[in-house]
Formats: sequence, C-alpha cells, structure tokens
Amino acid sequence: MNDQKYFVPDSAFRPYSPTQAEAEPELPRALSFLEDSWRKLRKNKAAVVTLVLLLIITALAFLAPVLSPFDPNEQHLAYKNLPPKWPGVNINGLNGTTVFRGNRIDAYALAKVPEEQCFLLGTDEFGRDMLSRCLWGTRISLIIAFIAALLDLTIGISYGLFSAMKGGRTDTIMQRALEILSGIPSLVLVVLMLLVFEPGITSIILAMVISSWIPMARVVRAETLKLKQMEYVQAARALGASGIKIALSHVLPNISGIVIVRAMFSIPSAIFFETFLSFLGVGMRIPNASIGTLLNGGYKVFRLYPYQMFIPAVILCVIMLSFNLFADGLRDVFDPKMKE
Repeated sequence: MNDQKYFVPDSAFRPYSPTQAEAEPELPRALSFLEDSWRKLRKNKAAVVTLVLLLIITALAFLAPVLSPFDPNEQHLAYKNLPPKWPGVNINGLNGTTVFRGNRIDAYALAKVPEEQCFLLGTDEFGRDMLSRCLWGTRISLIIAFIAALLDLTIGISYGLFSAMKGGRTDTIMQRALEILSGIPSLVLVVLMLLVFEPGITSIILAMVISSWIPMARVVRAETLKLKQMEYVQAARALGASGIKIALSHVLPNISGIVIVRAMFSIPSAIFFETFLSFLGVGMRIPNASIGTLLNGGYKVFRLYPYQMFIPAVILCVIMLSFNLFADGLRDVFDPKMKE
C-alpha cells in the first residue's frame, strides 16, 4: 500500500484564545475575620439560640421604661400577693386563682380587681407589679454586667499589656500590686464602699473597678509574654517600631479572641455578684428592683407565694446559662485548634 501524504492547509487552523474565566479560574472570595467567625458560630446551634435569646432579653430589659405596664415601685396594697393572670388562659397558676384552705378561689375577684386589669406575673407583698419589677431589675443587673465587661476591656487589657511589654522590675511591681488587690475579698470591698457611699449601683461599680478586671489583666499579660518572643514581634522591634505600636498592631489583634471570650464570661459573673450582694442587702437598696432584691423578697414568702421567688430565679438562670453557652461557643470559634 502506497504511503499517502495528507496536507492540512494553514487556513484550517484557528488560534486558540481562552476566555478570561478559562485562563484564570475564579477563586472563592476570601472571608474576612468576622465573616469566618460568624460561619463557624452558626454551626454551634446552642450558641446561636442563646445569642437570639440574649438579644431578646436585652431588648426587653432596656425597653423597660416603655414596656412596663406600671411603675416598678408603685404600691397597690389592695392588690397584694395576687397570682399571675393571663387573659384568656384557664390554666391553674395562670388564671388568677389560688388555693385557700383546700379550696381554689379567684384571688382577683376577692381583691375586687377590675376584670380588664391583669398582672401577668402577679404582684408582691406591697401590690407592686412583678412584670414591671422584673423588667427593671433585669435592666439594672445587665447594666452592671456590661460595665464589668467594659472594665475588663479597658483597665484589664491596658494593665496586662503594659506590664508584659515593659517587663523587668516594672512587671514585677505591677504583678505584686495585683496580688495584693486580688487578696481582698469582693464582699469586704463593698462593705468598705458602704462607709463612703450608700448601698446601690455606685458602691457595686466601685468595688468592681478595684477588683473585677484582675483576671483579665493576668490573661492578657500571659498571652503577651508568649507573643513577645515571636519572630514578627522581634522583626518589628528591630525595624524601630515603638512598644505602643507593637502592642496595638501586633500583640492585641492576636489575643483579641481570648479577650472577647474572657469578657463574655465576665458578664454572668458580674450578674451573679450583683445578685449575691443585693440578696444580702448590701447591693441594690430596697425598694429599687434588681434580680437580687427580687430574690430577697421572694424567698421570705416562698412557702405561701412561690411564684415570687421562682420568676426572678428562672430569669437569673436563663441569663447566666445563655451567657455561658454563648461564651463557650465563642471560645470554640476563636480556638485555632478547632476542627471543622
């Protein structure tokens, strides 16, 4: 068989010119720090649920002046110790009835309360609306908690950063001062504040100013001491960067996750601190409402009117559990060793 040669003319060829998409395939957009954190947080269902719950509680508490049906300190002695009553609900415990000498009676009819008037969470021993007092009490407790977090983010971070960056004798002196302050019990500090100030939010905040930021300062110092030895910090120092610039530009951004988580854990601790002091009578002053004062009044009549203690106790448990679960979710988000 003879070999045949086939010739393809040049006109049959066409230069290949790939499109931009084929030449440079589009890569996924890089996520920012906040977007990546939110993506990880959404995978933790408990953290998302508690975040929504905390936003609702915070909104209700800070809208207390608008949402409260009554003045929290307004007394109606004729309506004292009324059980909760929800319109249209005929469930014992929520229909305004109570048990008296073995018989269930309508407490609202006995107190001659107008039919259109209802106390959704009942009233206390002075006839004050429990719903209004719970809203205002939660507001006070959250204000104190957020102030504690603010102190952590200002005094605690500044003190810890300065101590670690200076090092040497300065660091030693500052840490000895922290040990002295941390050795004074918080209850003693509040009692000392009462010698100058009246019981209330002022004395609680001043006591927290003295001692609440100490754990944050220690955490920040420990992390800063580790980062000081890193290569990029040493390079910045060799290039002539000042200590303040190194602390703010290189150290602080790398410990921001730990700082945020620590600040979130400090909020429930501050709420419990205020509740404990108010329950003992050295915190918020009666008749001002806070979760602690509500518990203080409710436990005295717990056997007769258990709702007066159960309601603020449930609010306290929900707030503290929500903050702890949310902070735990944030800790997983900011943990670089977390496996997705």
